[in-house]
Amino acid sequence: MEEYVARHLDEPEGFFMWQVAPSVIFGRNQVVENEVNVDYCRQHGISMYRRKSGGGCVYADMDNLMLSYISEGENVNLAFYKFVNMVLLVLKKLGIDATSTSHNDVMIGDHKVCGTACYHVSGKSIVHSTMLYDTNMQHMTNAITPSKEKLQKRGIESVRQRITLLKDYTTLEGVEALKAMIRETLCVGERMLTEKEIAEIEELEQNYLREEFIKIYK
Repeated sequence: MEEYVARHLDEPEGFFMWQVAPSVIFGRNQVVENEVNVDYCRQHGISMYRRKSGGGCVYADMDNLMLSYISEGENVNLAFYKFVNMVLLVLKKLGIDATSTSHNDVMIGDHKVCGTACYHVSGKSIVHSTMLYDTNMQHMTNAITPSKEKLQKRGIESVRQRITLLKDYTTLEGVEALKAMIRETLCVGERMLTEKEIAEIEELEQNYLREEFIKIYK
């Protein structure tokens, strides 16, 4: 949907939220077998997808919230800056003292609550992220398998030690309440897709589902 919006809708900016069934989503340049426990994902019904942006591997489910932001231009630093500050605004409104890093992660203390990635199409920048409101921690820690070298480099022992969950810092009751609060804070109007546009998005989706694009060999 975000690629379609960037390519076909004549809007200077666009923002939407989405959710997925249990899934692992990896960056465009990642070797899946080095980052993902493929056997675990298949045994537990966790889908595996590749995205067109770079960056690392994420686990997501219906307790996470995925965010997509489309803006004009191909200045990646400006796109990241705009988006990260949107996220910080939301967290500030929730009374949470959050910060950003040079890698465009959003942190609560020393733990990441939201990571970001970006790619370009047709003169537009697309920034997207996974906001960790809550998640199935067993799936997250078993489905994603960063190398020991990567973890040791960052001075940590596990995926769990790197991240935190937003639910532990807010009185919001569930991800639906978070969605309503984000919509109220960041959105100034809505653009409803037509049935024709939805059909064209579903056609574009097939490119993301091709085995040659996903490239899982194990």
